[in-house]
Amino acid sequence: MFSKELKKAIEELPSAEKDKLIFRLLKKDLDLANRLNFELVATETVDEKRNDFEKAMLKKINNLSNRFYSVGYLLQDIRYVSGDINEHVKITKDKFGEISLNLKMLIQLLTTNGERIETVPYSKAYTLCIYVIARAFKILLLIKAINEDYFLDFKEDLSTLGKLIYDISFLMHTAINNELDVNWLISGEIPEDIARIHKEIRANGFLK
Repeated sequence: MFSKELKKAIEELPSAEKDKLIFRLLKKDLDLANRLNFELVATETVDEKRNDFEKAMLKKINNLSNRFYSVGYLLQDIRYVSGDINEHVKITKDKFGEISLNLKMLIQLLTTNGERIETVPYSKAYTLCIYVIARAFKILLLIKAINEDYFLDFKEDLSTLGKLIYDISFLMHTAINNELDVNWLISGEIPEDIARIHKEIRANGFLK
C-alpha cells in the first residue's frame, strides 16, 4: 500500500513532526482514534466493555419498544442499534461480541415486539422481517468463522432466536422463502458449507 521510500521518509521524520501528522490523521479518522484510545488509554477490558455495551443496548431496545410507533420506525431504530454494535467491534476488534451482541439484539427485539410485527399487513412488515432473517444468516456465518471452542457460548441464544422466528408467522414465512432453515438455529447444527449456501441464496436474488 505504501512504498518503501515513503515508509523510510516517515521513519526519519523528527518526533515532533510525526506527532503532528498522527494527530492530523486521527482528526480525520475517528474510528482509528477511538480504537487507539481503547487500546492505549482505556482501563476496561474487552469483556468489560462488551458487558457494559450489552446492558446499555438492551435498555435502549426496551425504550424503543416502549415508545413503539410503527414497524417502519422500529426497523430504523434497530438499524441504529446495529450500527452501534459495528462501532463497538471496530473499536475493540471484539469478534466474540459481534456474534453475542447481534444475537442479544435480535432476541430482545423479537421478545418485546413479536406480536406487534404481525399487527400490520405482511407487505409493511416485510423489510423488518428480511432484516432479521439476513442478520440471522450473518450470525451463522460469523459463528462458523470463529474458533469452535466458543460455539457452546452461543448455542442457547441461537436456539432462543430460532424459536422466536418459528413462533412469529411473518418471520417464519420470510425464512422459508429465503431458504433459511430455522432448525440450524434451534439445533445449533450449522452446515459446514454455510458460506456457499448463503452466497448461492444471494446470487439467486433472495435476502433482499
